[in-house]
Amino acid sequence: MPDGGPAATGTGNNSPVNPSLKTGFLKWKPDYDSAASEYGKAAVAFKNAKQFEQAKDACLREAVAHENNRALFHAAKAYEQAGMMLKEMQKLPEAVQLIEKASMMYLENGTPDTAAMALERAGKLIENVDPEKAVQLYQQTANVFENEERLRQAVELLGKASRLLVRGRRFDEAALSIQKEKNIYKEIENYPTCYKTIAQVLVHLHRSDYVAAERCVRESYSIPGFSGSEDCAALEQLLEGYDQQDQDQVSEVCNSPLFKYMDNDYAKLGLSLVVPGGGIKKKSAAPQAKSEGATAPATEEDEDEYAGGLC
Repeated sequence: MPDGGPAATGTGNNSPVNPSLKTGFLKWKPDYDSAASEYGKAAVAFKNAKQFEQAKDACLREAVAHENNRALFHAAKAYEQAGMMLKEMQKLPEAVQLIEKASMMYLENGTPDTAAMALERAGKLIENVDPEKAVQLYQQTANVFENEERLRQAVELLGKASRLLVRGRRFDEAALSIQKEKNIYKEIENYPTCYKTIAQVLVHLHRSDYVAAERCVRESYSIPGFSGSEDCAALEQLLEGYDQQDQDQVSEVCNSPLFKYMDNDYAKLGLSLVVPGGGIKKKSAAPQAKSEGATAPATEEDEDEYAGGLC
């Protein structure tokens, strides 16, 4: 058993109370500080021994001791560590729950940056298991950064949320999320990145909302440098093809490097975009015309064959 294990700290199920927490005639108040320190040492020992369940229990006891000592920051750290032990045990939803609790304590303690980093870490943990929860965590993180006027960090987290929403085909929510990204980019005057218009137009077209897509492009003309840009020309061509149900034109635009080298989730939207009614294919008219032209000479030959009469 590692030093500082259950026998020394009282982390076992039937173990005695930590000596630091005992009171008596000459000791009226438990020594929460010493108890927290001992539980912390036990947690490290259990973690090194890969006994993650015991390490998690020690972290939780450490957190409670810090809370009783009104040391919120240290309590939050201990809860976060308990969450990481659950992660090692592949109990991701429970891990995220503890990390969320830690982030709330960081906020209460007045350390929002640490709270935001904890929430982002939780989002990364759960992203592949529960994308919906990850979206919520990324949006919470963005809100914390936005409240602290750290807009660049906020918009980065919103971008992660937007991509997950698109991946989950939650297009109504994705459209709103991308609009919020665009608004923040305008606020920080990051105009080249403000061309989120392409992503937003693709989302609206997948929602079958041509009017909203057209409005996005029209509003983007107020962005310095948008008018006359490659983005602008491509979007005008895309909307024209979509409106005329010309699948060839839409596919040509969506297969251009401008669209194909976007973030993967948006590039897939372009490649899978289908115009209403299945579209028309202009190229299919050419072979038809050619075949008609090929039959014409045959008719003339028939006429020549009988031009001199039956004899």
